[in-house]
Amino acid sequence: MESYELLYDKTERVNVNFVGMTTESARYDFGITYTNMFFGKPLITCMQTGRSFLLCADDITDVEQIERLFKVDPYEAEALAEFFKDVLPVTGLQTQYAE
Repeated sequence: MESYELLYDKTERVNVNFVGMTTESARYDFGITYTNMFFGKPLITCMQTGRSFLLCADDITDVEQIERLFKVDPYEAEALAEFFKDVLPVTGLQTQYAE
């Protein structure tokens, strides 16, 4: 008896950009994975916490979302939003599932 349903299994070559930055109170190291999956949104991985998020330039305008995702105070969230504004490309939503 099969207890799961495979939704997709796809392999692709991706570009990963490793970037680091500091604020007055913290250091951050990120891996930014650019892929055709996830509607074209880059996958951001925080090396300190291991948390991963799908973020694009449109998402970082919501500083409260950055605050919740990274579990930081409003000042840090503002600094992270400014940083991501400089490093994330502006991408339109891409078709994810072909019919």
